Amino acid sequence: MKGISLSGRETILQPATMPGTIVEKIFASHAVKGTPVIGEIVECKVDLLMMHEMLGDQVARIAREAGLENVWDSSKIVTILDHWIPAPSEKVAMIHQEYRRFVKRHGIKHDLGMTAGVCHVAVPDSGLVKPGMFIVGSDSHTTTYGALNCFSTGIGATDSTVVLAKGTNWFKVPETIRVDLVGRLPTLSTGKDVALQMLGQFGTEGLNYKSLEIGLKEPASLPMSGRFTIGNLGVEMGAKCVIFEPDKLLDAWLIEHVTSDYKTVYPDPGAAYERKLAIDLPRVEPLVAAPPSPSNVKPASELAGKEVDQVFIGSCTNGRLDDLQLAAKVLKNKKIHDRVRCIIIPASRAVYEGALKEGLIEQFVKAGAIVEYPTCGPCMGGHMGLLGPGEVCVSTSNRNFPGRMGAFDAEIYLASPATAMASAVHGKIIDPREA
Repeated sequence: MKGISLSGRETILQPATMPGTIVEKIFASHAVKGTPVIGEIVECKVDLLMMHEMLGDQVARIAREAGLENVWDSSKIVTILDHWIPAPSEKVAMIHQEYRRFVKRHGIKHDLGMTAGVCHVAVPDSGLVKPGMFIVGSDSHTTTYGALNCFSTGIGATDSTVVLAKGTNWFKVPETIRVDLVGRLPTLSTGKDVALQMLGQFGTEGLNYKSLEIGLKEPASLPMSGRFTIGNLGVEMGAKCVIFEPDKLLDAWLIEHVTSDYKTVYPDPGAAYERKLAIDLPRVEPLVAAPPSPSNVKPASELAGKEVDQVFIGSCTNGRLDDLQLAAKVLKNKKIHDRVRCIIIPASRAVYEGALKEGLIEQFVKAGAIVEYPTCGPCMGGHMGLLGPGEVCVSTSNRNFPGRMGAFDAEIYLASPATAMASAVHGKIIDPREA
């Protein structure tokens, strides 16, 4: 059965006798056979497979060793180089070579190459991701795409190879936890702070194999960038996926990114949730996740005074244009502290060009920051800014486990672009409202 949403876009509906959450309805529309039941393992058709070089290299090798001659559909695979750009070593250069051979051999239609940026920003921005899709990627933070009202999750190299060959794989139908975001965020609080509040509440295992369904009472209360950030950090809570209920802000974003012919998915009235809760956005304050876990969340004010050696603003979590705009707002007419290495990496070429056009890059450089080309870089300990023993970093990325960004005993504090930039200016962690 089909209906029309308020935006005029076609909407997927289920019979009233079978109310479902968003994830249940997407599983139902993609199951190879039968009607999926929560907790059941079912075979589902995949609409899009994302591969980057970190695991993509392993996928290509497994596929080659298995004798895979042809992929199931070269138009439903998107490939990208992003973790190590440009190659920082001979070993990585060889990984890039394997990637390019794979793309050429299988005639991949959507190869974004090494200039598009970080996968979880560049791929959604490409127009390939649409509401209602069933998406998998060779990276855990593929949960990011759920901001666009689709099922999207990370899988390993072997499972990716199965998808390459068949276009399907087996998945357990997850239970759903519903979170409603109510009201509007105060000044200098962001989607990152909302995500950190959730991490503090759920912990790193509180949503294991659950679907996190999120609704907004006021669409304008959280920009799309904030939704991507929450989707990105969902996996740090253990979530199998994060799916936002569609609204007019999503429609506007999709139109802007030349995305058409899509079907939004709403939960049915009467859908059964494992739990439902609400977050009062006006009460969300600037937060920081202290080492050694993303769930070790504290108010920024509680950590104020902790001296820092490096600040990193970027990654698929917080490297979008309005993240950089917020950082520039906090930096205005100030300088980076002379003890701090402030590294800024726009998350995509489009973001880089936008920041260049708006004069943000010039502002950052003149203030003493280092601006680099789009790549994951220091976020996952790749290159362009690793930490030495005992160093302290405030980062807008998504993980702060020991050794994540270099030395095992370095300290990583996760924060929003506002908190990160305020800390870069003052040389110590500070609540941006006090900066």
